Amino acid sequence: MNPSSNPARVALIGYGYASRTFHAPLIQAVPGLSLALVASSKAEQVRPELPGVAIEADPMQAVVAPGVDLVVIATPNDTHFPLAMAALRAGKHVVVDKPMTPSLAEACELHATAQAHGRILSVFHNRRWDSDFLSVRQALRDGLIGDARHFESRIERFRPQVRDRWRERPGPATGLWWDLGPHLVDQALALFGWPDTVQANLALQRSGATTEDWAHVVLGFGPTRVILHVGMLAAIPGARFVVHGTRGSIVKARPDRQEQQLLEGLRPGDPQWGTDADPLQWQSDDGPMQSRPALPGDQSQFYVELAAAIAGNGPNPVPPDEAIRVMAIMQAAVDSASDGRTVSPTLPV
Repeated sequence: MNPSSNPARVALIGYGYASRTFHAPLIQAVPGLSLALVASSKAEQVRPELPGVAIEADPMQAVVAPGVDLVVIATPNDTHFPLAMAALRAGKHVVVDKPMTPSLAEACELHATAQAHGRILSVFHNRRWDSDFLSVRQALRDGLIGDARHFESRIERFRPQVRDRWRERPGPATGLWWDLGPHLVDQALALFGWPDTVQANLALQRSGATTEDWAHVVLGFGPTRVILHVGMLAAIPGARFVVHGTRGSIVKARPDRQEQQLLEGLRPGDPQWGTDADPLQWQSDDGPMQSRPALPGDQSQFYVELAAAIAGNGPNPVPPDEAIRVMAIMQAAVDSASDGRTVSPTLPV
């Protein structure tokens, strides 16, 4: 089967920031996929941006729509489970935006349902294809600084005003840890595997905040410590990645630019797509500071690989068991912060 000649028809559920910025343009950039339907109550917003795409106001009707092969769910986190479950039971392949579900039990149930129905279930961990992460991962693989012993991964922003949006209101899997934490956890597990310990501290720092807007999580891997940090009061943010190893150190100062490029109208395949002008810097064995160009990023590869998997020509780019492991660490961090103790996470079966 040639996916470009017989593309999978996609229903995109929700048309908020994630769908407009990431999912819709990335899906449309992949020949093996065809964006056929959007579930949104704001047809007047969707229609001029996605002419020719059908619009359905009821998301539950959209996930079971005839003729749809793949359902992409980009709605508030507390709706992920019922929408994904309905889609899987209707025989659709499913992508869920991160986090997979508000609870680990729900994530495991979705996995079991996907297996029972022989459908692909994937989670949009798009930051695996970021330029900053790819550059650091390659540097570690090349042994530039020996064995990593101290690894910092942070996403910091300066948004001192609390906004009236579901992500910043109390509810299942809301707050900054559940918004940005899955990116950092997924990357850490991809690099280091399963941690021995999780120690976390969560806080509400902005005036008027009703959900956590600061998180500091330390994962232990034997002698190695992985620090994951997110915050909303960083007018001068720290480096995106800092790594200290047995032979030296790595710094990747600035983050991947694909989100900003998408907001500016750049699309996969455009000449500057995924480029990163900020080099990776390192110093080893008491030598001079050195640099190498950052590797390009390309988040559309998630959908390229997914289209191939649907066509039977490759593996699921983010299998559900990997997303469930992310969920387990997310929950372990919440438990650690709540109890004020270090947690030894249990590997999901």
